[in-house]
Amino acid sequence: MEEGELSPQLELHQGEEIVEVIELNPNQQPQEEDDLLNDVEEDDDDDDGEWETEDDENMEVVRDDSDLTFSRHTKAVFCLSLDPKSNSLAVTGGEDDTAFVWRLADGEVLLECTGHKDSVISASFSHDSALVVTGDMSGLIKVWKVETKEEIWSFEVGDLQWVEWHPCAHVLLAGTDEGSCWMWKIPSGECKTFSGSGCQATCGKILPDGYRAVIGYEDGTVRIWDLKQGLQLHLVKGEDGHQGPLTCLSVNDTGSLVLTGSVDCTAKLLNPLTGKVVAVFSVPNDTKECVDKEQMEDTESSSNSVESVGFCRVLPLVAVGFLDGTMVIWDIPSQTVRHKWQLQAGIVQLLWEDHSAIIYTGSLDGAVRIWDARSGRMEGECCGHAAEILDFMVNKEASMVVTASGDRTAKVFYLQWPDR
Repeated sequence: MEEGELSPQLELHQGEEIVEVIELNPNQQPQEEDDLLNDVEEDDDDDDGEWETEDDENMEVVRDDSDLTFSRHTKAVFCLSLDPKSNSLAVTGGEDDTAFVWRLADGEVLLECTGHKDSVISASFSHDSALVVTGDMSGLIKVWKVETKEEIWSFEVGDLQWVEWHPCAHVLLAGTDEGSCWMWKIPSGECKTFSGSGCQATCGKILPDGYRAVIGYEDGTVRIWDLKQGLQLHLVKGEDGHQGPLTCLSVNDTGSLVLTGSVDCTAKLLNPLTGKVVAVFSVPNDTKECVDKEQMEDTESSSNSVESVGFCRVLPLVAVGFLDGTMVIWDIPSQTVRHKWQLQAGIVQLLWEDHSAIIYTGSLDGAVRIWDARSGRMEGECCGHAAEILDFMVNKEASMVVTASGDRTAKVFYLQWPDR
């Protein structure tokens, strides 16, 4: 296909550009909490400014496609999660130092999570949907029991970067500004710590086996940890590491591959068993330039960076979204570009569907767009926010998108799939 030539069946939203389309060939038990926290060692080791939304919240809303708007937050909504068991509840956290557990069907609040000292930047359900964790920027972490609507545990660390649940146990892992990561058994509070390199632990995830975690740091390094022994298994640094802070990471379903993204505008594919880099996906030459290595420590918000990465669950593909609005899909075996889209607004997050090659992007223009990674076609979009998308989720059946935005609202969009 000639550059600039569009496939006749392609339907584009105004301002979107398909740079390259290549057709794809469609034929291409976890550790539990008691073992993890054996030989537990006890280790005791305010942002006053308001969140500035894209274009100062003056973004014009052309239309509102949503079926429900949740408006209980009084400031920007930073994070959200759906309960994994039924996908009928959401938890949202925001700049108003509060989180809400609410019902997706009608927006009714079931639990108001109060008592935080700063913006709630992380909120999620445990694997069985019984518990909710909320964490704020100051480092105060709280766990709530959904059924009884009570707080059952809390702990305070240094300034928090992220907190997430173990995939099959009531165990939490959290990363802090000082670089230490903490793991707790809930509700007993038994604890382990994993020392970093003195810089922010910017992102982290427990691998599907439940024994190990991968953690990315501000200095560009990646560490693989043995959660039971508290030992560092692998350190990826230097030429193999990133040349700037990590911004995101993703793990495939089997835990055999880890994909990391960075301010250096590269995504790296790692084998967590060996700690080796098996592929590097570099930003295409025609996207906006990234900051120089010398400027990494003082990166401006307008600089380009990798903001989100993810594995397709049905094809050997990975997707990488950039702050300048570029999204690229690579084929893993050949390490070649399959599709590349250039959006007008920066990409904040991308998510693959569980059972198809459909991918969703949330952007700074307040819209979620839906793409088919086989054809390269945009299948639809969810509009209605007056500020940027800060987080979003898709339910298991791919019948609903739930969004969180800087416009102080969360929205529910029901998807219509005539061909399904």
